[in-house]
Amino acid sequence: MCGIAGIMTRDGSAPPEAALNAMMDALSHRGPDGSGRHYGGDTALLQTRLAIIDLTTGDQPLYEPGGAALVANGEIYNYIELRARMDGTPFQTASDCEPALFLYRQSGDAFADELRGMYAIAIHDPTEGGSLILARDPFGIKPLYYAETATGLVFASEPGVILRSGLLDVALDQAARDIFLQLQFSCGRFLPIAGIRRVLPGETLVARQGRIVARRQRQALPTGGPEKISEQDALDRLDAAIRNSVRVHQRSDVPYGLFLSGGIDSSAILSMMAELNESPVIAFTAGFDDGSVQDERAHARMLAARVGAQHEEVTFGREDFFRLLPRIAAAVDDPTADYAVLPSWTLAERAAQDLKVVLCGEGGDELFAGYGRYRSVQRPWWLGGKAIRSRGVFDRLGVLHDTPTGWRDSIAGREALDRQAGRNRLQSAQATDCEDWLPNDLLVKLDRCLMAHGLEGRTPFLDPAVAEAAFRLPDDLKIRDGKGKWLLRQWLNKRLPEADPFAPKRGFTVPVGAWIAGDAARLGSLVARQACIQDIARPDRVEALFAAASKKREGQAAWVLLFYALWHKALIGGAAIRDASIHEALEAA
Repeated sequence: MCGIAGIMTRDGSAPPEAALNAMMDALSHRGPDGSGRHYGGDTALLQTRLAIIDLTTGDQPLYEPGGAALVANGEIYNYIELRARMDGTPFQTASDCEPALFLYRQSGDAFADELRGMYAIAIHDPTEGGSLILARDPFGIKPLYYAETATGLVFASEPGVILRSGLLDVALDQAARDIFLQLQFSCGRFLPIAGIRRVLPGETLVARQGRIVARRQRQALPTGGPEKISEQDALDRLDAAIRNSVRVHQRSDVPYGLFLSGGIDSSAILSMMAELNESPVIAFTAGFDDGSVQDERAHARMLAARVGAQHEEVTFGREDFFRLLPRIAAAVDDPTADYAVLPSWTLAERAAQDLKVVLCGEGGDELFAGYGRYRSVQRPWWLGGKAIRSRGVFDRLGVLHDTPTGWRDSIAGREALDRQAGRNRLQSAQATDCEDWLPNDLLVKLDRCLMAHGLEGRTPFLDPAVAEAAFRLPDDLKIRDGKGKWLLRQWLNKRLPEADPFAPKRGFTVPVGAWIAGDAARLGSLVARQACIQDIARPDRVEALFAAASKKREGQAAWVLLFYALWHKALIGGAAIRDASIHEALEAA
């Protein structure tokens, strides 16, 4: 786990050293264990290292005999199998990333097709005029961004690092901003910072002379509609897939643990980790000091005791909200107003005191159809069915000057493409979430919260073996009797019945509406006075919205505006708000 960045110039000159130094400094939080640079004519690569595998010889850049250099962020879980298959290859380290460099020399820009893991990789190949190759894992677990500037191609693990280079004018992408307001995240290649683009999940880009000249993409999900399989055969296959995935996700030369919410997904991983480990699993659970929302700590504590895990608990409360939100909003530079970012930040801070790696249950709902919206898409419209994300956060609230239009176009386009590929309605909804909601919301939240504390997050469900076992299941093995994740519930019930997997979904929420409502007059006034808010909304309507924040929809919309105001001040305005409270940050010039 690391941070990477680099520049390839258009005119063949050496990349500007001042820009490289600024980017390296901005990457430092992602790699406290070391740093490295590669210089090669028109290209420079940077890396900061969080050492997880091969602690002694795995520093980057890595090189191969043909002269290509690699920097990478992530973990390649099948590196042991790849090394065994590549017998005779002159490896110089025991790094999990080094096989990717030799695969590139063998297969060119198709090298990533053989990698199993989470990764963002940059390779500079000086031969034949010089190429820069950027590759991202199929689920988009690891982030990677780029900008095509007058100087050339600039890339980094975080958009804030690209901004720190000084090679790009800081401006707002209003279309992506409008999508963010309605969805709480932005879609596809575009984010609300103008000129910065995402390398898409599974995409490999090739650049020459500072310009992108080729793209290819590897899909995360298997093709085809639902397959015919018995429930028992499906359970056997699922058991083998989860066992294998958790086993390889535990490959590490440093201690690891688990984020345990008490829900089905993390409980399933806890069950398998407990079986595969000789020493007790260290599990971390967050709760709230507000009794108005579901608190999973007691249930998680019971499950941890049942499997002999060491259980650690953290509390996130109102004071934490007002103290930490500016720091969090500044760190989540690709903005996602997902309120789960709040306890995730505190969990990461606590876990990093003892560990460098945590496993978590992200991806279970998407692969096994756990969300209620998936049950809705199965019904025809005349029986109440509707497409996913058909209503935006600000629809019919009368707060914005103009309600955004076209914000759902990217989602609708993905749905249409998925249906043409032979997938049914349920699969199409799942795939759409895997292509946008998962990488641009959930995984951004996970990456920024953990990397801010020098912690690596691993997601065993987001693995090709698990996707093969889950995605093409018949609908009735995903959703039955009004419950999603049917097969995963069955699997967990056989292994850890104390998890009560067939109980109604408890859900996970954070009482942000109540916290905002408790300070509505002051917060509403401060948010309404922000120039970025006045550009999109009427101040009096904003204050009225905050006054009604105790209601679900109004509270959600007020939270999005508050997060956006702080994010805009930090990323677009360049204000230093990380150590300020919410009030101090909003009052700052």
